[in-house]
Amino acid sequence: MILKFFKNTVLLFVFVLMSCGNKSKLSALKHNSSTKSKMTKAIEVGASRTDMYLGQLTNKRVGIVANQTSVIYKTQDSTYTHLVDSLRRLGVTITKVFAPEHGFRGSADAGEFVKDGIDTKTGVPIISLYGSNKKPSATHLKTIDVMLFDIQDVGARFYTYISSLHFVMEACAEANIPIIILDRPNPNGHYIDGPTLEPKHKSFVGMHPVPVVHGMTIGEYAKMIQGEGWLNNNATTQLTVIPVKHYNHTRAYPIPIKPSPNLPNDTAIHLYPSLCFFEGTTISVGRGTDKQFQVYGAPFLNRTKFNYTFVPKPNTGAKYPKHQGKQCVGVDLSNEKPLNKINLKYLIEAYQGTANKNDFFIKNGFFTKLAGTTKLQEQIENNLTEAEIKATWQEDLEAFKQIRAQYLIYD
Repeated sequence: MILKFFKNTVLLFVFVLMSCGNKSKLSALKHNSSTKSKMTKAIEVGASRTDMYLGQLTNKRVGIVANQTSVIYKTQDSTYTHLVDSLRRLGVTITKVFAPEHGFRGSADAGEFVKDGIDTKTGVPIISLYGSNKKPSATHLKTIDVMLFDIQDVGARFYTYISSLHFVMEACAEANIPIIILDRPNPNGHYIDGPTLEPKHKSFVGMHPVPVVHGMTIGEYAKMIQGEGWLNNNATTQLTVIPVKHYNHTRAYPIPIKPSPNLPNDTAIHLYPSLCFFEGTTISVGRGTDKQFQVYGAPFLNRTKFNYTFVPKPNTGAKYPKHQGKQCVGVDLSNEKPLNKINLKYLIEAYQGTANKNDFFIKNGFFTKLAGTTKLQEQIENNLTEAEIKATWQEDLEAFKQIRAQYLIYD
């Protein structure tokens, strides 16, 4: 077995060395300048640390929860191979791939129904976790001995990959299947902010009583889901986290592969926790443009206060964008520096710049699901300042920090 493991590791090294991919960012990763650190060692994501988990897959039938970000990198640059392709080359038996929102290749619209299918490249069956089922069924798991979970998250409660994580963990617990989390850095892992979700507003865009920005990697979050008893019937599974090497929560992490169609770059990823509230309003966040989650606006905003213009049109990841074909006026944030807090100024100024404020919040209650509480909408409508609103979050944030501390893997 030792000889076979050594052989597999050597094969993986050769395979990755010969592969090509996006070489633009990973080698340029630097420590956040605010830490004043000299740290220069390259971050090594959990998937790349094959020596820590390959032996656990030997002679096992493996299920993988994956999308386009599930890749193995070379240590010194951003050349990569997809995890599924790499493991199959090494003789690992992959029986099923489970795909979250946006699908296995990451091209579906936000909220778009994703169907089951077959991966044309590998022939492996793909089971959607964003279609008729959000939780793997007992039938799906019959041919699986161990589950891998490897998806790049962005650290916001309403980003649905952590909801998929919950249901996969729950299904594995019920079927007595071990789950291995291949951890990745959180690009918004350097702060904690936002209203905490109230249980009565639980939904797929917010399943747990955590703030909007929780400051945890997906591996740390998995430990918290299990440790806090959030799985159905307080279930537990055999959970293993393969940690990221050379990472801490203050270290900047540019994401080499966009995690979803409408988060195309680091600026969008950093603005996402602040701008996603607009998805529950009549304001566009740039879907249907080349500046998704880097602009906001609408045709009806006050043109004397807002002077940036854009016209949403159908594109990849936005077949039917909000205000399609109409000129929107608003704000361009594409040169905004990375945030270390949720910025409510965007939301407040857009609300105040709307002539008919009764039409600002969409009537289906989606804003409340995103916020996790009815209070934020009420506070905006009552013209509270950002400071006044944030003051009401502080007690819950402090309580969450105490819980979070129990599950941290990184400083």
